[in-house]
Amino acid sequence: MKQSRSQQALSPSQLIDARIEELDDWRGRMLSRIRTLIKQADPDVVEEWKWRGVPVWSHDGLICTGETYKHAVKMTFANGAALKDPAGLFNSSLEGNTRRAIDFHEGDQVDETALTALVRDAVRLNTSKVRRR
Repeated sequence: MKQSRSQQALSPSQLIDARIEELDDWRGRMLSRIRTLIKQADPDVVEEWKWRGVPVWSHDGLICTGETYKHAVKMTFANGAALKDPAGLFNSSLEGNTRRAIDFHEGDQVDETALTALVRDAVRLNTSKVRRR
């Protein structure tokens, strides 16, 4: 989604709304579901729009991104390697020392309980770093 002059005046939340509407397929529905779960897990989450069109959710630091590709919606956790993932949601970017990601494909079911716990754990990690400063 290329930003026009009118889009530059939109809030990050409005830009994310527009991305979801623009996709108009399973990817839009998946991004919308992920967004809803993030906001339910952390009502104080801040929505951002970075890197020329990537939805980002933050709370005392970056929690995760919601990238959309032709065959996947990728939810990348900035500090995913430091998070507990007992449900084994992370299935991408596993080789790095910091980030971890979840690739959702068409027809995938979202383990809402596990994803909510992962988001809350990411928030706890971010807020604990802020308190230590």
